[in-house]
Amino acid sequence: MEIRNLFGEMKHKIVGKKLRIVFPEGKDERVVRAAARLKFEGLAEPIILGVPEEVHALLTDFGFSNPGITVINPENYANFETMKQEFLNIRKGKVSEAQADEILRDVNYFGVMLVQLGLAEGMVSGAVHSTADTVRPALQIIKTKPGVKRTSGVFLMVKDEHKYIFGDCAINIDPDAEALAEIAIQSAATAQTFGLDPKIAMISYSTKGSGFGPHVDKVVEATRLAQEARPDLLIDGELQMDAALEPNTARLKAPNSPVAGQANVFIFPAIEAGNIAYKIAERLGGFEAVGPVLQGLNKPVNDLSRGCSSEDVYKLGIITAAQAVDAL
Repeated sequence: MEIRNLFGEMKHKIVGKKLRIVFPEGKDERVVRAAARLKFEGLAEPIILGVPEEVHALLTDFGFSNPGITVINPENYANFETMKQEFLNIRKGKVSEAQADEILRDVNYFGVMLVQLGLAEGMVSGAVHSTADTVRPALQIIKTKPGVKRTSGVFLMVKDEHKYIFGDCAINIDPDAEALAEIAIQSAATAQTFGLDPKIAMISYSTKGSGFGPHVDKVVEATRLAQEARPDLLIDGELQMDAALEPNTARLKAPNSPVAGQANVFIFPAIEAGNIAYKIAERLGGFEAVGPVLQGLNKPVNDLSRGCSSEDVYKLGIITAAQAVDAL
């Protein structure tokens, strides 16, 4: 599936629903341009954080002189005290009032609180902030879904008719078997958001006992845990990448697997494997990598690369809105 067709489907899901997406980085031209485009196309109701005069000057420069976009300056927000009290309730004695005053001036904390308070459906950040700066407020305030212990980051990989999910490529450095199983289950839900019927391969350097060692054992155990937790999902491992992807290889290496040769969700045993794999697919294989898409949170918050383009911000805004629709 070509990327434009994929996003065409997602646009159809969100258009006209007036989903409010927070963009905390209102000083960044890429962010403001993308937010204005989402508003102009009826795909979202952006909330940009920044100094209104500065944001509106950028919008005017881009040809959006009267776009009707909400701009909030955290420094003089009318309901700041109400937000602060709710934040203090959430943090339960872990911060003082003075600390809360300072913390909520941080645009990422402020933006996440807008989502938590139901004043927005999602947030996109990371154009000028690190992943930690984006994820930490979400974990402290929005937190993970019931029964989910961690968030994780996956990439949607698209080229022509091919569409895959790679995870975890961004958050968990060396997940144990329990964490890998949870990442696999969360990735299935993300795949469904993108219109995929998930077939999940737990990736290793071994296929069905061809290799051995503690790294293989971890993937085998993760597969067992994921299958037990979600017997309704197609999950199999341990599988090498070629056995997971290629039908001919699958028939030789894993002839009885319900996933081998047709996998579309790939769960890598550690972050370096996932990160290297998606970059190779992107740079040498010609795939477009969209993400990282954060999963496992109660409400959608997504992280950009600091090297992102305005197009990347726009696409992640669409994905965040689509996640919000699925969460309604």
